[in-house]
Amino acid sequence: MRQALVSTVMAAAIPLGLAVVGTGPAANAAFDPGAQDFWVGSSMGDIKSRVWRAADGNTNRVVYLLDGLRATNDISGWETETNAGAFLASFNINVVEPVGGESSFYSDWYAPSNFNGQRTTYKWETFLTQDLRNALRDRLGFRSSRNGVVGLSMGGSAALTLAAYHPDQFSYAGSLSGYLNISAPGMREAIRLAMLDAGRYNVDSMWGPPWNPAWLRNDPFVFAPRLRDNGTRVWVSAASGLPGAYDRPVAPIDFYNTANGMGLEALALANSRAFQVRMASIGANNVTYSFPAQGTHRWGYWQDQIYQLAPDLSANIG
Repeated sequence: MRQALVSTVMAAAIPLGLAVVGTGPAANAAFDPGAQDFWVGSSMGDIKSRVWRAADGNTNRVVYLLDGLRATNDISGWETETNAGAFLASFNINVVEPVGGESSFYSDWYAPSNFNGQRTTYKWETFLTQDLRNALRDRLGFRSSRNGVVGLSMGGSAALTLAAYHPDQFSYAGSLSGYLNISAPGMREAIRLAMLDAGRYNVDSMWGPPWNPAWLRNDPFVFAPRLRDNGTRVWVSAASGLPGAYDRPVAPIDFYNTANGMGLEALALANSRAFQVRMASIGANNVTYSFPAQGTHRWGYWQDQIYQLAPDLSANIG
């Protein structure tokens, strides 16, 4: 069933040069003992984040790392699949990885999904910009302004959205293999199918039917002038979709994952390139673009991007 739905999404999107949403292979469920659990109450219940403290003990420099479409409720893929938390902490940056939010786009939804028995309404934008932000300030002393936010895939567009509408909190936003042209023809239908595949979520519960203005509000291609006018420092990356160092298919499932990751990344690249053209058309010069010649929709490439963007992030937060 899962493979059939993914194939349907790909079939709908590829002819149009559009994008669907995925996160690559499943996580390995390995906890980093150097991080701490940080629980915060919200309208969704108690939400856990994982926190790495900056190596030098400062509380002024903070970055949030957002997960992809298949985010789980026990741990972030950033922790199980990368060393991003410990690495950025060694750069003297406090790292916050919110846990959960499968298929949420880290957005405030209109209602619970009526397809999968969801009981509470997702309010992730409110959680990240109010509940978690205030708790980090009040309980850990973290600075609540000039933070960074970096996300992959689903989290990539969400990172730019958060920075666009909350410039008082976020001075830096990074999209890694994100989908930054959500209003392109066929894109909304592709997202609908992808969310059904990842937890049976009804996209109408998120932003309403396709003609609802909430779709435009959450489209980086549409709100691009906000990022320019806010002076947000932005990092956008997507690879070519060609297999590289982290693609070593051996078993049949590996070939499937690689093929799927190739298509997803090529579509993310098309979306990111469209965003690049959009920003250039409005005279925005506050974006760094990284388009590696090789790479698919996999964690190893996103970890490499964290290594590359760290100096830029460090220079533009706190």
